[in-house]
Amino acid sequence: MLIIVTGVSGTGKTTIGSGLADSLGLPFFDADNFHPKENIAKMSQGIPLVDEDRLPWLHALADLLVKYEKAGGAVLACSALKESYRQLLKVQEAMYWIHLKGSRELIWERMLARKNHYMKASMLDSQFATWEEPGYGLKLDIVHSPAEMQAEALKYLGLSASSLK
Repeated sequence: MLIIVTGVSGTGKTTIGSGLADSLGLPFFDADNFHPKENIAKMSQGIPLVDEDRLPWLHALADLLVKYEKAGGAVLACSALKESYRQLLKVQEAMYWIHLKGSRELIWERMLARKNHYMKASMLDSQFATWEEPGYGLKLDIVHSPAEMQAEALKYLGLSASSLK
């Protein structure tokens, strides 16, 4: 089972993705940890990435997904802002997509509260400008609690919290 949790920075991809991975007994990967040094340096300076920056990173993530699909699955938290990025990550037909959405104001507040993260709150507008909302998968509004969102995600996956115990 391959699950990708998407959304702009600050939506809670890591929180939801890692929680699902724990519930399902799958490995969890945060795509942010796979960025090359050059990408991190750019984002740390408030410079948005362009497609050329993202392509090697996306190919590495797709390779990771292929490896873990063969091992039984994984959960990946990745912004995957454009449909072309999501298509690069679609390494098999039967994948589960969970898209986190929220208002710019709520996400801005969350990003301002972050400590020690290279993605600067000032880059949020570029993320929203790049975001292409998909017409598939589960869409979760981040106004809900992580527990509520995880319960909804488990339903989407055909499971319930009680069935995992």
